[in-house]
Amino acid sequence: MSFPTVRMRRLRRTAPMRDMLNQVNLQPSNLIYPIFVDENIKKPVPIEAMLGYSKLPIAQVVDEGKQALAQGVKSVILFGIPAKKDEAGTSAFAKEGVVQKATLELKKAFGEELVVVGDVCLCEYMSHGHCGLVKGGEVLND
Repeated sequence: MSFPTVRMRRLRRTAPMRDMLNQVNLQPSNLIYPIFVDENIKKPVPIEAMLGYSKLPIAQVVDEGKQALAQGVKSVILFGIPAKKDEAGTSAFAKEGVVQKATLELKKAFGEELVVVGDVCLCEYMSHGHCGLVKGGEVLND
């Protein structure tokens, strides 16, 4: 058996060596902070399935953005819950939609300091709950 040309064990021998060679450094700035914005509420409503998270009224979105930035997270994703749902998901692209309003508030408050991502799934905007239009009994979500 010939001597191996690459001996990875020697690069893992001590903690300082492992730290020096570690290629994965996960930072808060690598994360995206989820914000659930509900047009139907006036105060936060806890999300039972997600401990520590709540659906928020638009009026509290900026405070949540501040909290994200204070933790070193520089991006948020907005999940909207509209006041009205229909078969075409029109609230998703309405000029005065819940995510659109929340985005404007965040951009007014933080400008370029905070990256705002909008969820594009239509399920929350549809009266039937599917993530696309339904035509001929088939969900068109491609």
